[in-house]
Parts: sequence; structure tokens; C-alpha cells
Amino acid sequence: MKNTPFIQVGIQFKETIAFTLNGTYKHSSGVTLTSGKYKVSIAGNVLELVQCNNGEEILIRNGLLFEPKADDAFFTIHDVTIGINFHWERDEDQSFKGGLKLITENEKITAINVLSVEDYLMSVISSEMSATSSLELLKAHAVISRSWLLAQIEKNNSLQQATDTYQSVYQSDEKFIKWYDREDHINFDVCADDHCQRYQGITKANTSEVVEAVKNTWGEVLMNGEAICDARFSKCCGGMVEKFENVWEPVNHPYLQAFVDNDNNPDGFELDLTNESNAEKWILGSPDAFCNTNNKEVLIQVLNDYDQETNDFYRWSVSYTQKDISELLKKRTGFDFGIIQDLIPVKRGDSGRLIELKIIGDKKSLTIGKELEIRKALSESHLYSSAFIIEKAEVNGEVNFTLKGAGWGHGVGLCQIGAAVMGAKGYNYNAILMHYFRGTELKKKY
Repeated sequence: MKNTPFIQVGIQFKETIAFTLNGTYKHSSGVTLTSGKYKVSIAGNVLELVQCNNGEEILIRNGLLFEPKADDAFFTIHDVTIGINFHWERDEDQSFKGGLKLITENEKITAINVLSVEDYLMSVISSEMSATSSLELLKAHAVISRSWLLAQIEKNNSLQQATDTYQSVYQSDEKFIKWYDREDHINFDVCADDHCQRYQGITKANTSEVVEAVKNTWGEVLMNGEAICDARFSKCCGGMVEKFENVWEPVNHPYLQAFVDNDNNPDGFELDLTNESNAEKWILGSPDAFCNTNNKEVLIQVLNDYDQETNDFYRWSVSYTQKDISELLKKRTGFDFGIIQDLIPVKRGDSGRLIELKIIGDKKSLTIGKELEIRKALSESHLYSSAFIIEKAEVNGEVNFTLKGAGWGHGVGLCQIGAAVMGAKGYNYNAILMHYFRGTELKKKY
């Protein structure tokens, strides 16, 4: 449709990339690529494409965009890594509509898919969730994904124009505080993995419900005054939604605040989860919340095939021996703490998520944060969340550590499992959005 914006999505980042064209692709300079399999590698200041079928070598300039000559053309990138650094990381072939752009950055090649925002959304909804989800849930997700994307493009533009260097790390002898956002990407708008939004092109088949959800919300975004909302989402908040600034940069967004994921506050709990004893009772309990569900029919709407490998998400537990946790923290942080003596909660966010954790070893002590840095440090991939308490027990003269936690992900904004339950209970997409993004309004941008 007219005025629909186009975006650039980073798909793969490797020294050599293999892809197959299904159709003819052409650049405005006159370079044409026909159907077949290609391998691209860096050759000095240019890129070298080898046509695998006949061995033909084609040299192209860095940054060329190849566009399909026919609407039914598509390309397949081989061995795309998905779930980077997560427990279900794997490689798979993925196919894409739209244009293919090849650039070099950090001595590697980046493959970029150029396509319209709405075509992108049809894949994102099917990739982030099951394409068989309820229509109201799909519509809500279309709006927040569109809003988040357009807000990130605006933020990226402002960062590039800013004179001050964007800082996301604070380090001293006593502290290492870092947050992870999308300022990492300067040569494209968003990446295709969970770092931004999970996008798998046409690999995940669209259903008529996904198409209907996108078309019914075409151009709709959440607005906070004149600004498009930075609409975040995670798998499961664990019963309490988290504030934006406790996870990312110290900027308050009035629509990304903390509240119970329910229409009513659960009985028997003090809700100031920045307090250690309140957080412990909350995490060890099972408070009533939209996302507190074991309903398989609801969960399958949100959990794709590899996500279903995770069984416990509302409440979970992980145990480490003293030796194992000492080796893990050295490997994951790069700091040699020696033998870990203790893990001490220093600061919690409003959902009970740890945003500062002190690690005490016999060689070194250090307070780390924010939530994702803590999750990365305490797992070979990513701990489900940083909303956990620490229990210690001595076994054969060695201290063992058990982390008992709540939720899956950062917990800010929309809780996908909670929203799926709301959809199943009959809430429409506007009610779902207004529950998670309070004080916002829906507006049509194009």
C-alpha cells in the first residue's frame, strides 16, 4: 500500500555466506544474478560471488542491493543461526521475499533483507508466536511489533545525529553494569534474532489469521502523545511486569511501568518486590496472574517448536555445585573470581528481577548488572530471568547454590503468555494493549 515504509533486517553474519536464488535478481548498476546457489566471500575491497552450479566468479561492490524481477521470486540463506547464545541455538535454512543486500562489517559479511514493514510483520508474528494463535492476540502483537520497529528506527536516527557517544556500560573496580539494546546495529534497522524481534522470512508459513491480523491493524501503532511507543515484550513476566529503566537505559517511559499481570492484585503478597523478603515470598509462591497457566492450548499459541523445549517458565529452579558455578562465572564474565563464596542480591527492580548482583569469590568480588548481564553470567546461554533468589547448602564441605526464579525474559511491556491467556478469555486486542501499555492510544500512521 501507498506510504508503507521499507526496512533493512540483518539476517546472517559470517565470513562466508551461502544462498540460493529462486528467480532473477538485479541491481540498478546492471549486475544480474540468475537462479542458483551462490557463495559470497570477502576479496579485498570487494565481494566475490561464486555461482556454485557452474563455478562462475562475479565481483561486486560492497553494499549492493539486489532486487527481485518478479513478485514470486525469493532467496534462501543457508545455515542461519537462530537463538544466538540461547539454550536452543541452532542453524537452519531460511527463505525471504524482497531484496538481498550484502555488506562487510567487522571483517565478516552481513546478509540483509530489504522489505516493507507490513511484509516483515507477517513473518515476525509467525516467528515470535504460533501462527495459529487467537486473532485478537495476533492483532495485539502486530501493533506492538510495528510500534517497536518504527520507534527503533526513530531512535537509531537520533543516535546517529547525536554528538554525544551513546553509553551502555559503567565499569569500576567494584561494579560492572551493562545493558543490551539495539544500539549495536548501525548498518541496518534491526536484526532477525531475539536480540531484536525473531524474524524468519517466509520460512514460517503465514496463516490466513496472521494475514488478517496485519491487514486489520495496517499502519496502527501505539502512541504516547506525539511519540511512537517503544513497545517491548517478553515471553513470561512471572506475574509482575517490570519497568523499562530497570532493564535498559535510565530513561522513564510512562507506558512501561510495573504492575501485576492480572485485573486484580493477588491475595497474600506484599507487592513492593524491591524489598528482599517480599521478593522471596513472591518468587517462592505462585500468585494468580494471566501468565500463570499450564493450559497447553494457550501455551502452544506462544511457544513455537523449539520454545516448547522449555517446560518451566512461570517458576523454575537451577542448581550449581561450588566448582561448577566458579568455572561458569569465570568463563561467562571473563573475571577470575576464584572459588565463589557467595551471591548477594544488591538491587531488585519492581518485578523482583535482580538488576545488581554481588559476586564474592576468594580472589575477586564484583557487583554486576543489569538483568541480562546477570542472566548471561549465570548460564551457558541465558538464565530464564533475573527474578530469582539464592539458596545455599553445604554438601561434603562444598557450598552448592540453587537459584529459584520466576518468569522468562526481561518482563517489560507485553507478557506474551499473559496476553495469550487474555485472548483466550475473550479480551479484544485493544483491551490487551491497554492492559500492558497503560496511558497509550492507538493511532493509524499510514
